[in-house]
Amino acid sequence: MADGLRNNMDAAEYKHVVLGLIFLKYISDAFEAKHAELETQRKKGADPEDPDEYKAASIFWVPKEARWSHLKAKAPQPSIGKLVDDAMSAIERDNPSLKTVLPKDFGSQGLCPARPRQAAAGPAH
Repeated sequence: MADGLRNNMDAAEYKHVVLGLIFLKYISDAFEAKHAELETQRKKGADPEDPDEYKAASIFWVPKEARWSHLKAKAPQPSIGKLVDDAMSAIERDNPSLKTVLPKDFGSQGLCPARPRQAAAGPAH
């Protein structure tokens, strides 16, 4: 699937794209797990949309526009690269320790939004 997404992009360049997406997915998964836990504790005063709840648990706060589920829903759009760039910027904005660390060049990488479906489906017979 990665080769299908990569298209004609050099492998050395593509690894940065993949690593950025893996990091985004990792922090989003940790965030979502804590979010679900906080939802169950709402009656006890927990607030799933309070960034301090996540900071207290050493979990990065992921703003709504940067959450994996949001990006996944937008993946077929031609602007998905820009949306991922904006998500990375939002994560940096809300997590000062990540300031200027995350990649924000997905919009310029030429990733085709149709490719993930084609690559996941495998070769046509």
